[in-house]
Amino acid sequence: MNYRDILQKLIYHVIDPLIRMMLKMGITPNIVTAVGFAGNLVAMWFFLDAAQCMDSGERDPYVLTAWGGAIILAAGLFDMMDGRLARLGGQSSKFGALWDSTLDRYSELVTLFGICMLFIKADWFWTGVITFAAMVGSVMVSYVRARAEGLNTECKVGLMQRPERVVVTALAAIIAGCTENLWWLAGGMMLIAVLANITAFWRIGHCYRKMKDYRL
Repeated sequence: MNYRDILQKLIYHVIDPLIRMMLKMGITPNIVTAVGFAGNLVAMWFFLDAAQCMDSGERDPYVLTAWGGAIILAAGLFDMMDGRLARLGGQSSKFGALWDSTLDRYSELVTLFGICMLFIKADWFWTGVITFAAMVGSVMVSYVRARAEGLNTECKVGLMQRPERVVVTALAAIIAGCTENLWWLAGGMMLIAVLANITAFWRIGHCYRKMKDYRL
């Protein structure tokens, strides 16, 4: 059992009472998915507000950055709860899987966009570029898996999958805000930019070995 399975079991132990309460209230997995996405939109707003406050000084941009990270972490729990709710409530569906995957991509893009704008407004231009590279890598990791599974090839390998990216982004933002040092957030974006893109090509290599009908 790897560390992700152990962590998942611990989280399920914590959230299962809440899941059972949701089932009694008639809350559907698709609603939970939408709430999680809404949380990421709020996180993006905090990052954009922090970016604006870098110039105006109306509010402390570092406090806003830390709140953005905390909201990403909270929204990430909804990403786990929707799948758990679907399984325990027998509400799994093809549309639900599509809805979840689509909003996951939107969630990552909007939060990383907010961080990218924060760096640009803080005159950290090249770190903004690195954040864009993190956006590209994040999307491609998910795309390669989806395309491979569409071709009947399982593809879950790699170092920087979505849970890891969410945790790195959230913690980097929280620490950067609490220490008033954007280098923590920059380091998080560099880590994602490198490892997410490596993971995307790792998955391509994995699929190449699995798909015996093609050779370079």
